Amino acid sequence: MGAERPRFEVADVVRAHGDDYRRVHPASAAQQKVLRHIADCRTPALGGHLDECDSCRHVRISYNSCRDRHCPKCQGPQRAEWLAQRIERLLPVPYFHVVFTLPDDLNPLALRNQRRVFKILFAAASQTLLQIARDPNHLGAQIGMTAVLHTWGQNLLFHPHLHCVVTGGGLSSDGTRWVAGRDDYFLPVRVLGKLFRGKFLDALHSAWKQGELDLAGSTAELGDPVRWAALKDRLYRKNWVVYAKPPFGGPEQVFGYLGRYTHRVAISNHRIIEFSAGRVTFTLRDYKNGGNKKSMTLGAVEFIRRFLLHVLPKAFVRIRHYGLSAARNVH
Repeated sequence: MGAERPRFEVADVVRAHGDDYRRVHPASAAQQKVLRHIADCRTPALGGHLDECDSCRHVRISYNSCRDRHCPKCQGPQRAEWLAQRIERLLPVPYFHVVFTLPDDLNPLALRNQRRVFKILFAAASQTLLQIARDPNHLGAQIGMTAVLHTWGQNLLFHPHLHCVVTGGGLSSDGTRWVAGRDDYFLPVRVLGKLFRGKFLDALHSAWKQGELDLAGSTAELGDPVRWAALKDRLYRKNWVVYAKPPFGGPEQVFGYLGRYTHRVAISNHRIIEFSAGRVTFTLRDYKNGGNKKSMTLGAVEFIRRFLLHVLPKAFVRIRHYGLSAARNVH
């Protein structure tokens, strides 16, 4: 039996207050497209087909889905298809969950330069894991990893981070044997954090130096070398958070995790518990206080604004594979 249909949906908010949002906030072409797709999903606007029962001849209308990757209603079938393709690449070894998070100081720059900053985030995190794992002082092997980009926190504000599923071991440098890691320990997170910080900021500075960053609005002052240097110094003084969670219990847990995280959008319809009088109430986990479940209420326009913060650049790939998990290593 399927999950109970949610009482309220993101689509309800968009249909009722999408025009209100557009009057207050400029929406990019990509954001306009997402709003249109979510509003039209599984409605007559996208067409449909008739299903007729062979026995009683009862007819039911099924409307087409928008298949937008930001739509809360369209992720189930895409997730199932993706997971089926990943079965062959899952190795019978322990897996760890590692999370790389960017400091909040970078949020304005990342929002304005999403494609460039997200690309640097993927590169810095993957290179950090692969490099430390290859080091004979740590694991001394080539690992495999799948990285998934999330850009939201529970309150829907911008919070870019990578969730990585990483093999708890790897191939030896000569490719002849498997080097197993400890069952309860992956790699030193403080070492990972420092290397990740250095790789990310080095690549970001190169992009700034070559004029590849869009510096305008709230980030305009970063065009000044003095202000840019001050931001870099502040970021180098911070401890960058890399979090390694306990290992998964087995392949079933890995797939359960991937199924929840790979095709997740900023908020699911099931988290919306009330929508009335232009206000949206939804549940969230307060991870700063033990993950306690709470609720938050926002005006509909602010809810839509936060939701649209997480519309990805066109054709940007948010799930990537490295090392042993890369396509070239699968036969």
